[in-house]
Amino acid sequence: MARILRARGNKGEVAAELLTDFPERLTKLKEVFVGPAGGKMDPRQVAVKNCWLSQNHRGQAVFHFEGVNSISEAEKYRGMEVLLPFEQRVTLPAGQYFVSDLIGCSVFENPAATPVVASSPCSLGEVPSLLGTVRDVQIPGEDFPGTPLLEVETSQGDLLIPLAVDICTRIDTAARRIDVVLPEGLRDLNQPES
Repeated sequence: MARILRARGNKGEVAAELLTDFPERLTKLKEVFVGPAGGKMDPRQVAVKNCWLSQNHRGQAVFHFEGVNSISEAEKYRGMEVLLPFEQRVTLPAGQYFVSDLIGCSVFENPAATPVVASSPCSLGEVPSLLGTVRDVQIPGEDFPGTPLLEVETSQGDLLIPLAVDICTRIDTAARRIDVVLPEGLRDLNQPES
C-alpha cells in the first residue's frame, strides 16, 4: 500500500510514498502490517493511531502508529512497507490487475498474423511460443510517464513489454498466463546499444 520514507514531525509520524490506486482507504485503516521491502522477514501487525493524505507532498500519506511517539522511534520504520492481507484487497474492475498477480506469469507470444496458407488446421505457425516470465512491472509516475511495462525475463535477457490492450491480448492471472502480440521492432528497442 505504501513505502515509509522517513520520520515526519516530532510526534512519531512517518511520511510514506503511496503505492496504491486507492489511497483514500488508508485513512480509514485501524491496523496494518509493516515489514521490510522484499519480504525478507515476516511483517508485523501495527495499530494505526491516525493516517492522512499529505496536502503538501502529492503521492504521500502520513501515518502515526500506536506507541510511536518520537522521531527516533519513527526512524526505525524508514524503508519499511505498509501492507494489508490479500483478503482485504479491493476488487478491481475488469482489465485492471494487481502487480503481485502479474509477477510470475508466463508470457506467450502469438503470431502477429495468421498464415495465409496452412498445411493443416493445426499449423505450427499458429502455436504461441513461450517468451519468458514476468519478473516485475514498471509503473508510470513522475520519472517514468506512459504505459506500465512488464519486465519479462527471457533466455536472451530482459524484454520490456507495454501493458497495453493491443499488445497484451489475453491476461489470465488465475492460469498465470499472459498472451502477447509484439509489434514489429519491439525486440530491437530492448537490445543494448553497441
